[in-house]
Amino acid sequence: MAMMTRAFILIAMVACLTSVAHAIAGQATFYTPPYVPSSCFGFEDRGVMILAANSGLFNNRAACGTRYRVTCTSGTNLGTPQPCTGRSVDVTVVDLCPGCAGNQVDLSQEAFAVIANTDAGRINVEYNR
Repeated sequence: MAMMTRAFILIAMVACLTSVAHAIAGQATFYTPPYVPSSCFGFEDRGVMILAANSGLFNNRAACGTRYRVTCTSGTNLGTPQPCTGRSVDVTVVDLCPGCAGNQVDLSQEAFAVIANTDAGRINVEYNR
């Protein structure tokens, strides 16, 4: 039994390290309501914990409905040097952010507020599935 417990703990530790290793570093901004219509779901309301993806991540609508966990890692401007709340937020891809850079995502205002002070406007993040 002790050997099985140790094996389980080791597997759990490796799984945690693997998910951290696959996190994408980037930046996040936010957009405000109304959140419908969206590129993925038209006028279907998907709540407020949502994300508009950059064109590479969006991949011609292939990312629609995909869930990501987003975590603020630091601020990007001098106005709010430590905007992070220390929390993460789970969001669903519902739209395309045509003006977003390669690793940038655009969160709903409500999702952004979970992980950072909205006064920051733009933050450094890590996000993964």
